[in-house]
Amino acid sequence: MQYRALLLLFLGLALSACTDLELLPQDKADPNAVLSEEENYESFLARIYAGLSVTGQQGPAGASDIASLDEGFSNYLRQYWQLQELPTESSVIAWGDAGLPELIYQSWTSDNQFIRAIYYRIFFQVSIANEFLRETTPERLDSRGIREGFRPTVEGFRAEARFLRALSYWHGIDMFGDVIFYTEEDGIGGSPPAQRSRAEVFAFIESELSAIENQLPAIGAAEYGRADRGALYMLQAKLYQNAEVYTGQERNGEAVAALEKIIDSGAYSLEEEYADLFKADNHTSNELIWTITFDGDNTQGFGGLTYLTHAPVGGSMNPEDYGINGGWFGLRTTKALVNKFPDVTGEADERAIFYTDGQSLEIDNISEFTQGYAVPKYTNVTSDGVVGSDPRFADTDFPMFRLGDAYLMYAESVLRGGGGSRDRALELVNALRERAYNGTAGNITDADLTLDFILDERARELYWEAHRRTDLIRFDSFSTNGVWPWKGGIPEGRTTSAIYNLYPIPSSEILSNPNLRQTEGY
Repeated sequence: MQYRALLLLFLGLALSACTDLELLPQDKADPNAVLSEEENYESFLARIYAGLSVTGQQGPAGASDIASLDEGFSNYLRQYWQLQELPTESSVIAWGDAGLPELIYQSWTSDNQFIRAIYYRIFFQVSIANEFLRETTPERLDSRGIREGFRPTVEGFRAEARFLRALSYWHGIDMFGDVIFYTEEDGIGGSPPAQRSRAEVFAFIESELSAIENQLPAIGAAEYGRADRGALYMLQAKLYQNAEVYTGQERNGEAVAALEKIIDSGAYSLEEEYADLFKADNHTSNELIWTITFDGDNTQGFGGLTYLTHAPVGGSMNPEDYGINGGWFGLRTTKALVNKFPDVTGEADERAIFYTDGQSLEIDNISEFTQGYAVPKYTNVTSDGVVGSDPRFADTDFPMFRLGDAYLMYAESVLRGGGGSRDRALELVNALRERAYNGTAGNITDADLTLDFILDERARELYWEAHRRTDLIRFDSFSTNGVWPWKGGIPEGRTTSAIYNLYPIPSSEILSNPNLRQTEGY
């Protein structure tokens, strides 16, 4: 059964976190009764995956997992995307909801509701993964009379749950630095969890990924939407490439080693047409290593790809062209991104998916949708022009990890002294540029292959894919360096304080957990 159809909400367990996240258990059925049936283990695992794409027990709204936040706002992917893209040159949004302009300006505080939303989502995911692991120990399986022949399947499920927990912990240390830490070994309802340093949680993630490597399916062998070793190696590479930011020690050699496993596997290949990576049938692409899956019938909500297909549409744009029932007049980009796409010998870069009719390049007022180019990168239309199953909710999947990113990560890690082959790095970068320019017009030479080039090329290849904030921080170009429109709250932009390289712990959490220290500077 494909996982895009299996993302059904598992209502059988009362899940509660180890921290005061205002979680709302949906059912108080006895887990031993529910988990006496073998098929419910996969449903429970599916609920962990679904936590990245949906917000509650009903969809598109109702019975939210998390209280005190607008349910659409609280979607994991929606908030992860916003906190990775809105504080950068790649995007602005017209809406004036409390906290949104501050993300664009890099002037947020610990009371920002969108920062609170991703913090709650991260640790909700950790909590439900912990609960799955508690309920699937050999002792629990013995007590329910689960047959021996099913135990290896459960072990595989446990490895997937540990991968998903590691992913959320990575998001946690990337965004917040030192974070609360708890596992299935910590009891429910006891003392509030302690805070661990970024380096300590990094070490935990590293050890977890090493421990589960051989328990996950081989590269490219998992059901679509589920984690295999390809996804694991990408997460390892992300961890190691940013290790100097997280721990003070560079680990580019290990990033290269993980990326070589992916690139050399032969399991993935570049999509022929760049735009097809972001369409309603992108699940057929061999470039996608791991995705957060969406389906207009089965994963309905106002976050995720519903947000990314509707919010960038407005002005003179025809929503039907993008397979949706209406635009939300929200997201655009700044000239700082647009200007990274110069023509090369008269050829246009096909990655520049901008809508310009009636849109100005300059942004004097971020609240005006027609100021700033629109970016209909994600659509609810297939590569054959067929509209998705529901014009309200997109069928398009989110490319969390893809081969094009792996190519650029390899090149960067080689340039940073991680070993590997410089010739190969150049070859991989030019493969992306040959796709972008339909030929070799955009190819670069060895002399062009610099870290500054890689940072700009990542902007061109990966804009709006939730990498930009992390990239800019790794290149020391996010806060105290780098200027783009509306950074710092003024049209021409300005530098900001280094405190904004991390988000603050939500003030509500500081008040409820005496073990927490606020991020320095907030």
